[in-house]
Amino acid sequence: MQDLRINEKRLWDTLMEMGDIGGTEKGGCNRLAGTDLDKQSRDLFVSWCKACGCNVEVDKIGNIFARRPGKYNDLPAVGTGSHLDTQPTGGKFDGVFGVLSGVEVLRTLHDNNIETPTAMEFSVWTNEEGSRFQPAMQGSGTYVGRFDLETELNKTDVNGIRLGDELERIGYLGEMELGSRNMGAFFEAHIEQGPILEDEKKAIGIVRLGQGIRWYNIEVIGRPSHSGTTPMHLRKDAMLAAASIVTEMNAIALRHENGLGTVGFMQVWPNSRNTIPGNVKFSADLRNPRPDILLTMHEELIAFCEKIAKEHDLDVNIDPFWYFAPVEFNASDDVKAATEKLGYSHMDIYAGAGHDACYMADLVPTGMIFTPCLNGISHNEAEYSSPEECAAGANVLLHTMLEASERIAKEHQ
Repeated sequence: MQDLRINEKRLWDTLMEMGDIGGTEKGGCNRLAGTDLDKQSRDLFVSWCKACGCNVEVDKIGNIFARRPGKYNDLPAVGTGSHLDTQPTGGKFDGVFGVLSGVEVLRTLHDNNIETPTAMEFSVWTNEEGSRFQPAMQGSGTYVGRFDLETELNKTDVNGIRLGDELERIGYLGEMELGSRNMGAFFEAHIEQGPILEDEKKAIGIVRLGQGIRWYNIEVIGRPSHSGTTPMHLRKDAMLAAASIVTEMNAIALRHENGLGTVGFMQVWPNSRNTIPGNVKFSADLRNPRPDILLTMHEELIAFCEKIAKEHDLDVNIDPFWYFAPVEFNASDDVKAATEKLGYSHMDIYAGAGHDACYMADLVPTGMIFTPCLNGISHNEAEYSSPEECAAGANVLLHTMLEASERIAKEHQ
């Protein structure tokens, strides 16, 4: 087993083949959850898994699980997986590398006729990105019980189309009960989506913590009126108030160590050049790896919105619709052992983005493997990780899963 390695060229070819589904002119991917392109990517994943003898099942939120039997199939399995949906102008690696490194692990085990002590599970999680339907990590969050199934299936996109209807339409609204897989550990390989590994010249990031996230929908309700006839002191300008809140989001992030604040979506009504905006709706995203600091950031945002509403004599409605608590990955030592056995340079790191593994940590010992990405760029068509970097991550995933399988078997002897 010490000399076992994945097939670097096959992994790369698989990444490029999947990247053709929803491929964009600038070399990225646009493959939103529940679309026909999502179906194509799912179908391709299922065909690859079935070709290696896996049994494939789909649960009630559309998550896919492919199971490769082991020697002791009554023992908890070792799982891996990520997502195939992308941002509208996403890349070929975010999420997809995690799924396809799992497929490459599966193929490597299959080609070498290796019987693992426990079963191995390879998964695709529904709507991790949260681009078309909100929130992000919807499939894994529902699987572990953070979200209510019916509520999530009833979520709609901007055109009013239900997630449940789209999953049924593309053939991935399954019958399997949520949370029913018998897993003893879960691992997710992922590009870092940041510049740290590249800057530190490390091949592998051993993820110890997952950053906490708070998402909000904010609506500022002012009064639309003529831009040429309404004096400044008599205006209720929703855009002006919204701009103050956006600026304060940045200030909140800068006040706190490792704080992040982002506004990435905005709708303005009536959106006319010579009308003072009467209604502005926008997103807000606060992040910090420490729960106490993230709570302080939240309280500061709420207090500032109340202050702005009073100063501008208008209404500010805040919907704090999603909170993702910081995560500790307690199977990181399996990742470290595999990385050191393979001789890759490595460092401890925390996950700045949300990942499906963050929710799986609710149920089982979980770990994440980060690989570098060029200039730290992600959620962008220019996203890139080299064949060698991808191979290193997949090799670590392979040996991490083998380590965990051996450990679980010994624990149940």
